[in-house]
Amino acid sequence: MKFTIERTIKIILVDDHPLFREGVKRILEMEPNFEVVAEGNDGKEVVELVQQYLPDVVLLDINMPEVNGVEATRQLMQKVPGTKVIILSIHDDEAYVTHAVKTGAAGYLLKEMDADALIEAVKVVAEGGAYVHPKVTHNLVNEYRRLASQGMEGLEIGFKEIEYRKPLHLLTRRECEVLQLLADGKSNRGIGKALYISEKTVKNHVSNILQKMNVNDRTQAVVEAIKKGWVKVR
Repeated sequence: MKFTIERTIKIILVDDHPLFREGVKRILEMEPNFEVVAEGNDGKEVVELVQQYLPDVVLLDINMPEVNGVEATRQLMQKVPGTKVIILSIHDDEAYVTHAVKTGAAGYLLKEMDADALIEAVKVVAEGGAYVHPKVTHNLVNEYRRLASQGMEGLEIGFKEIEYRKPLHLLTRRECEVLQLLADGKSNRGIGKALYISEKTVKNHVSNILQKMNVNDRTQAVVEAIKKGWVKVR
């Protein structure tokens, strides 16, 4: 579902590349309810900054010279439990994502993200949800499928045993198409190009899908759709 937030969301941004950090800050501050209250260039500063500014969301680069984003997240979970962290990364491998999430991160964004994805991720995480970059979601789904087909990790059923069927009892045909493209790891822009519709129309379809499926974000929607056999994992 699409989040509309009235309160101000306080953000701390930590990245060791000043130009990238400045670009992200400018995007964030274009949103009227966002405020970047502090910045840092290494994970070693994060705990102190969080304790001082009490942010709603912390954006952390995964690769920093002394204390990386995952280690900084671990320290935050120990010293300031409940801190909502989004990892910024160039790595789309599922191992990085899994490690970050297990450590306590609520979000994982690739640095190739567009402005809409960044803003949506901050809103979702600030409200207690989780957000994973669409491209990474696709990789995670493929790994989940591999484990399921091998009967690993306590998964009880392989995807080969699930009969694929569109959820036309719940979604429109167009929403089924959008859901499939979400599972394929497409961004809103990619979905728009594939279906020859505007990004605004894609956002509306995604919002409707999340609402009808009663989930908070696109990652949850894709995982639920995979479990139910509503999309093809390809």
